[in-house]
Amino acid sequence: MTETQRPGGRADLRALARGGTLSAIGAAISAITQFLVIAAVARGFTQADAGVFFAATSVFVLAAMVAKLGTQTGLVYFIARFRSLGTPELIAGCIRVALTPVMVVSLLLTGALLVSAPALAGLLAEDHAGDFTVLLRTLAVFLPLAALSDTALAATQGFRAMRPTVLIENIWRPLIQFGAVAIIAVIGFREGLAFAWAAPYLVTAVLAALWLRSLVRGLAVPRTAVPPAGEFWRFSAVRGVASIAQQALQRLDIVLVAALGGAVAAAIYTAGTRFRVVGQLGNQAISQAVQPQLAEVLAHDDRRSANALYQTATAWLVLITWPMYLLIAVFAPYVLRIFGEDYADGAPVVLIMMLTMVVASGCGMVSTVLIMAGRTTWNLANILLSLAVQVGLGLLLIPRLDLLGAALAAGAAVLANNLLPLAQIWLALRLHPFGRGTLTAMALAALSFGLLPLGVRLAFGSGLVQLVGAAVLGGAVFALGCRNRRTALRLDALRGVRRGKAAAVAT
Repeated sequence: MTETQRPGGRADLRALARGGTLSAIGAAISAITQFLVIAAVARGFTQADAGVFFAATSVFVLAAMVAKLGTQTGLVYFIARFRSLGTPELIAGCIRVALTPVMVVSLLLTGALLVSAPALAGLLAEDHAGDFTVLLRTLAVFLPLAALSDTALAATQGFRAMRPTVLIENIWRPLIQFGAVAIIAVIGFREGLAFAWAAPYLVTAVLAALWLRSLVRGLAVPRTAVPPAGEFWRFSAVRGVASIAQQALQRLDIVLVAALGGAVAAAIYTAGTRFRVVGQLGNQAISQAVQPQLAEVLAHDDRRSANALYQTATAWLVLITWPMYLLIAVFAPYVLRIFGEDYADGAPVVLIMMLTMVVASGCGMVSTVLIMAGRTTWNLANILLSLAVQVGLGLLLIPRLDLLGAALAAGAAVLANNLLPLAQIWLALRLHPFGRGTLTAMALAALSFGLLPLGVRLAFGSGLVQLVGAAVLGGAVFALGCRNRRTALRLDALRGVRRGKAAAVAT
């Protein structure tokens, strides 16, 4: 078997480059538009109205994750595995096994949210219970569509088809969502905010289902084979709990701040932590591209190839995320003005979260590696422990330190959720992300967007001119460094994608 044919060799790194580049473009568009949605709400409505809305959408996102039952990772894993092992006839049945329970559970959850909305309002937004109830009930109607859209798109990723996710989830839905929310914010129609935010799921659900249907039809194999439903649900059930807990790590802090600190505090905290989510979309983009390939090489127990994929993906992840994290950390007080002058109190939140995410992204997609290696119970234990850290510290620190306490609790949870699996994949699989490319990327990013911008701020202060100047100076140094170190960073694979020919990437 040649190097190009071997899983994890040149062909797989080119595939990772294709998927990663496409996903990164989509993630960038999604990140910008989602950030603009938060800014539109923050600037278009009072802090209290914004905080109530952010709390309601957090409950909706958590409910949607429950409805998906962990099938997203399960579908990617099993479809990629069936394709790799030469059993594509099992794919259509596997999709049916996953999708039917998802739709049933999502309908049940819709009913539960409609009924329980007033009770949840009393817990999370006591001073704005009526507004919260209306918002949550409006969002609940779209829950089955959100679950269908996300599940169908996950299935397309198992085919190594990244375009559906990039176009539908990362570009079209955020753009439609931002346009609708911006219009509502401009006219000040508070009652239409939830509908404007959730209605795009109707479009994405239809498009995702149609795209998946075309991929399944393209298999041209009999569909009478019975998929291993038991194996699928044993894998996905564990991942389902993990997915809920993972989403809770992203959203429960907002809910806790709303319940313990009030709607205004929730608005400021949400604005401060959105910078974290923007960077995480880069992680998601790379992770989505590498998942099917990791599943295939680990199915053959090819750990050398798995390590090559992991280290290359981590280097690219650092190149994508560290510049933003570090630059925002340096200019945290100024960048919060995007949301309005009243949001300046969130500067400590931004600083803590950005530095925490620098560490987290430097670990790479550790959870993805753990899951694709079949250690789903380990991943579940890690997430549950991290969630316990967040809730425990949140309950302890938020009443005492307010926003700072919430940020410290969330940061500790993020560190636990990355450092634990990092140790586990090394001890159990002898895999780690710290190859030459990763260390090179870290050094370049730290110099270009950490030390240089910090020097600019210390010398000239914080403002728009200083921020732009630091970004331009850092960007020039960063681009030059990437060009000179492109072999270590494996950027030739990206060049090969652009030119449409093989990239000379050694493994």
